[in-house]
Amino acid sequence: MSKHNFKKLKIWRSSMELCDLVFKLTNTFPKNEVYSLTSQINRSVVSVASNIAEGSSRSSNKDFNRFLEISLGSLFELQTQIILSRYKNYINQIELKKTELKIEELQKMISGFQKILK
Repeated sequence: MSKHNFKKLKIWRSSMELCDLVFKLTNTFPKNEVYSLTSQINRSVVSVASNIAEGSSRSSNKDFNRFLEISLGSLFELQTQIILSRYKNYINQIELKKTELKIEELQKMISGFQKILK
């Protein structure tokens, strides 16, 4: 049995909100991007929530922390892809800022949670 119920973790709930935001954005992308950038972005954002959930099932905080590191990596990957989406004019500056703020907020939350685990 895990020590953490992922559904009660603020970092997981926030990652699910980010999923919702990002999926709404990628729904507006050109159809020719569906198997490339759209797919990559969606996989990155889902990876964040999935790794938090999977890590919470681990028996040690050290193992959980490893999955949180993967989540952080996915967030930085996602941030790069969102910036690229702006370069390609798939999103506007306001959408970029809103999404980046949410990503950076979650990065800080996960880093803070990692300190608690140690």
